[in-house]
Amino acid sequence: MSTGTHLVSVVIPAFNAGATIDETLRSVRSQSHERLEIIVVDDGSTDDTLAVAERHADQDPRIKIMRQGNAGVAAARNVGWQAARAEFIAFIDADDLWAPSKIERQLQVMIDGGERTGLVYSWYAWIDAKSRVNVKSDPVYHAGEVLDYLFEGNFIGNGSSAMVRREALVAANGFESGLRASGAQGCEDLLFYCRVAEAYHFAVVPEYEIGYRYLPNNMSSDMTRMFRSWMLVADEMAARHPDRVALLDRGISNYARWLLRRALIGGRLGYFASVLALLGRRNPLLAVKVVALGLPRDIASAAWWMSRGLRHRELRRPPPSFLIGDPNQSRC
Repeated sequence: MSTGTHLVSVVIPAFNAGATIDETLRSVRSQSHERLEIIVVDDGSTDDTLAVAERHADQDPRIKIMRQGNAGVAAARNVGWQAARAEFIAFIDADDLWAPSKIERQLQVMIDGGERTGLVYSWYAWIDAKSRVNVKSDPVYHAGEVLDYLFEGNFIGNGSSAMVRREALVAANGFESGLRASGAQGCEDLLFYCRVAEAYHFAVVPEYEIGYRYLPNNMSSDMTRMFRSWMLVADEMAARHPDRVALLDRGISNYARWLLRRALIGGRLGYFASVLALLGRRNPLLAVKVVALGLPRDIASAAWWMSRGLRHRELRRPPPSFLIGDPNQSRC
C-alpha cells in the first residue's frame, strides 16, 4: 500500500534550543514523505528558539508553533500530540536529526504491521555539537511483544526514534510529566515505551536514521537524576508486573553499570559515587554484585577506551557528519 497519502504529525518539544533547532527543522522539512504536520512546542524558551522556528514557519506552511510556560519535555510532547491531526505521530527533540527517509520507511512498516503494531523505531547514531557521528548504536531487531526486552534496557535509546499510532498514545496516557515533578526527569521515553508495549507490538526499521545529540549539558548528562528516573519507571512496572521483578532488577543493574562506566570514562567521579550510593540504598545485594562482578570488567574497559582515545586522537580522521536533506528541494 502506498504511504504517500497518509498525514504524519511530527512533534518537536523545544526548550532553549536556539543553537540546534534550525538544523532539526531542516532535517524534518526535507523528509522524503512530504505530507507532514510539523508542530513545534516552545516550552518557555528564553533564547531565540521561537524566532528560529518562526522563520521556518514563514517558509513552510506545514509548521505550526505552540507556546507554553516551561513544564518539561513530557508536558510539551503531550501538548503537541493532543493537538495533532494525524493517526501516526513521530517525535523528535529539538537538538536531534533525522535522515531523509526516516518517516517514509517507518510509515510503511507501521502500515504493513497492521493495527496491532503501535510503535516503529529505527537505529541511531550519537552526534556531537557539530553533528558529527561519534558512534552508532548496536543493531537491535526486537519486534512484536517487547516488554521484557524493555525491562532489561531501553533498546530504542532516545525520544527521537519512534513513530507511534495515535490509539497507542491514548492507551499509554501519553508521556508521564510526574517524573519531572518528582525531581527524576529523564526516563520519560522508557516509561512511555513500556506502557505502549503492554498493549501493542513494536516493529523496527533496521537503518541508522536518527542523529541523537549528546552534549555535556543535555538532560541525560545528569547521571544521578537519570538513575532515579529509571528506578521510578521500574517501580511502576513492578507494581503491574510482579512476576517480572527479576527482569527489572537486571535492567537496573545494566543501567547502573552503563552509568558507572560513563562516569569513569568521563572522569566524573562525583556521579560515579552518587549512582553507586543510590543503587546500594535501593538494593544492597545488587550493588555488591555490580561492584564485585561487573565493575572490574567495566573499569578495565573504561581504561582501555581512554588509552585508545589518547593514542589515536591525532591519527583519527575527522568523523563524518550525519546526513540530512535539503528543505529547499522539498515541496516548500
